[in-house]
Amino acid sequence: MYKVLTLNNIAVEGLRHLPRERYEVASEIAHPDAILLRSHNMHDMEIPDTVAAVGRAGAGTNNIPCDALAHRGVPVFNAPGANANAVKELAIAGMLLGARNLCDAREYVKTLQESGAELKKAVESGKKQFVGFELPGKRLGVIGLGAIGVTVANAGLDLGMHVVGYDPAITVRNAWQLSSGVEQEETLDELFQHSDFVSCHVPLIDATRGLVNADRIALMNDGGVLINFARDGIVDDAAAIAALDSGKLHAYVTDFPTPELIAHPQVVALPHLGASTGEAEENCAIMVAENVKDYLENGNVRFAVNFPEARLSRLDAWRLTLANANVPNMVGQISTCIADAGLNIEDLLNKSIGDLAYTIVDVNGEPSSELLDALRSIEGVLALRNLGKPVT
Repeated sequence: MYKVLTLNNIAVEGLRHLPRERYEVASEIAHPDAILLRSHNMHDMEIPDTVAAVGRAGAGTNNIPCDALAHRGVPVFNAPGANANAVKELAIAGMLLGARNLCDAREYVKTLQESGAELKKAVESGKKQFVGFELPGKRLGVIGLGAIGVTVANAGLDLGMHVVGYDPAITVRNAWQLSSGVEQEETLDELFQHSDFVSCHVPLIDATRGLVNADRIALMNDGGVLINFARDGIVDDAAAIAALDSGKLHAYVTDFPTPELIAHPQVVALPHLGASTGEAEENCAIMVAENVKDYLENGNVRFAVNFPEARLSRLDAWRLTLANANVPNMVGQISTCIADAGLNIEDLLNKSIGDLAYTIVDVNGEPSSELLDALRSIEGVLALRNLGKPVT
């Protein structure tokens, strides 16, 4: 029986993928094998030694100590792309909100006290101050061509926009999904130059903090619209406000309010609504539950942010998994221990990412406690799991 601790409410559809006959799931549980969460901050949390996997029902993992967990041999799973449609729709809404001054127009109407003919007159006279502009023919720059950025870029094309993107690390999978009509720029400065809209879709890391700054905003066309539904900190808010005050920017639409942004009349600040749809929450929960389950039961790794992807079909054999330092002769030492125990290797997979390696090995007999101790004693081994034979 696997024990799973939930730190936030996880969509029921996702939890249904953890069968009750094999999983105990609760918001309070001792000695959990895995943790599922959404926005809970784990950085100040004491994570039990029993935890073998962490699953985030969403894309970003800034609230999880991923590096520290990797050094413990614990993968952190996320759900990239599961909320892509929800964020894409919000990005399109953000472009329309900014271009058509819809929030200001709505607030104007709410101030009207007239009725009948006087109300109609006030409506007609007031609408002049909210004249906006249309999207077709405008240049949209998309920063980050992951699962979300690709859908935003493709949607921009469908709206008749001229779309350019920037992502030096675009994956083959996402490149296949990107429309051939999207131009890819070599540098960020080229993306910003002459853009009417810029939409951010990258994680917050050291390299992306303050990525949208005063110098890059200055490259945009006058009266541009800046959109950030990615992460707080990617945009230099002070630079955005200065650009709004100077007229360089027409609007700034963001999911990450601050007092300064809330107070500015040209900022549309939303309460982090990016993935806040029932469909996105279900998709994220299902995806992360399935991947955590596959890891716990089979040792397979798919969509982990701090582990290499590693999947090996199950044989009628005993399975061991090892997370270890990525150093020479590690697989050789593992193989020697197994041979010394009188077992044959039926199948083996070794993958690495940076200074971390992960090995899945199937053997033809039940591993003894002596073999497990010998494997744990290898210098550099971070975590060892004995998964036994596959569940039928």
